[in-house]
Amino acid sequence: MILSRSVILVVAVAMALSACGRKDGDIQLAKIKKTGNGPDEFTVLPTKPLQTPESYSALPAPTPGSSNLVDPNPEAEGIAALGGNPAALVRSGVGAADGALLNRTRRYGVTGNIRQTLAQEDLDVRRRHGRVNILNIGPNDDYTDAYKRQWLDSQAEQYRLRRMGVAVPSAPPPS
Repeated sequence: MILSRSVILVVAVAMALSACGRKDGDIQLAKIKKTGNGPDEFTVLPTKPLQTPESYSALPAPTPGSSNLVDPNPEAEGIAALGGNPAALVRSGVGAADGALLNRTRRYGVTGNIRQTLAQEDLDVRRRHGRVNILNIGPNDDYTDAYKRQWLDSQAEQYRLRRMGVAVPSAPPPS
């Protein structure tokens, strides 16, 4: 009797302490940590050597958050090395080839604040599943547990579309 009460007390204390462990409002489902004591290779950016401009008046005005003139851009450099136009990477609205697709997707209306709505719904999902479950023993993936209900069953969808008469390309057999 005393042993069971002590076990319940230890579990209750552990659960209370785990509930106090959040550092900020963001709920992290994946547990990725830096384990070594060396440098973080993603914080070191190789930049081009500094150059004196031809004219100081021709320099662009500093814009916080924008790229620097000596920041590397491997995609643009690769395109230029292969003889392409690096300016094609700069997005300037919807291309002419995608106009019909965009009009077709907007035919039933567009929700203006869809990004904010999805961000709030995703935060709610992460908040519901972001708690530590100490009774779940063994290897588990919090991300998979949180989003498992939203996964599409490709085999069931393929069978449903085929019953409706929709031409569906072949798919691998179910595993």
